[in-house]
Amino acid sequence: MVITWYGQACFKIQSGDLVVAIDPFSKEIGLTPPRWKADVVLVTHGHFDHNNAEALAGEPFVITGPGECEVKGVTVRGISTYHDKAQGKERGLNTIYRIEMEGISLLHMGDFGEEKVREETLEEIGDVDVLMIPVGGTYTITGAEAAKITKQIEPAFVIPMHYKLPGVKANLESAEQFLKEMGATKTEPAEKLTLKKKDIPEEGKATVVALKTA
Repeated sequence: MVITWYGQACFKIQSGDLVVAIDPFSKEIGLTPPRWKADVVLVTHGHFDHNNAEALAGEPFVITGPGECEVKGVTVRGISTYHDKAQGKERGLNTIYRIEMEGISLLHMGDFGEEKVREETLEEIGDVDVLMIPVGGTYTITGAEAAKITKQIEPAFVIPMHYKLPGVKANLESAEQFLKEMGATKTEPAEKLTLKKKDIPEEGKATVVALKTA
């Protein structure tokens, strides 16, 4: 499995020839939208920086909300959460996605905005090997909140996303606060994360994987 980050909350997860895209954005955010071919697209919510599925090539199966399904050997569970701390009254709902591929479980949190993960949500999430979590504040959780939530979920690996980058027009914070809280300020960004099931440790502190944008 190869995980590549394209900025904001957009990821490409590839297993052999199968490609899963998450939260493709539109050009209005200040970055070039992804144009590659996808088999499955997950959209966490309807904001323009997360829902540009039509930009992708191919004829992907698009998932836009809660529920569970299996597509081309990929199991996806969408879990409803809030985009803010006011039970959705400010920014509406957000779907977090648990994805199972190659025996590896991934959790993409979209624009999660709750102060912490509710117990019932944690039960639905289950064990997580790779967590993709927003850390830039303003529209989602802050870096400090993201660090606390990472400790709630206890993944093997955590990838920060949705933070300030050159070109991004949104008023976001950098990833520095999150990296500091996680004790990972010296983490060097990688081009991509390549994983096999055997690479997942049985237990231990979450390994922070900062990614460069593709």
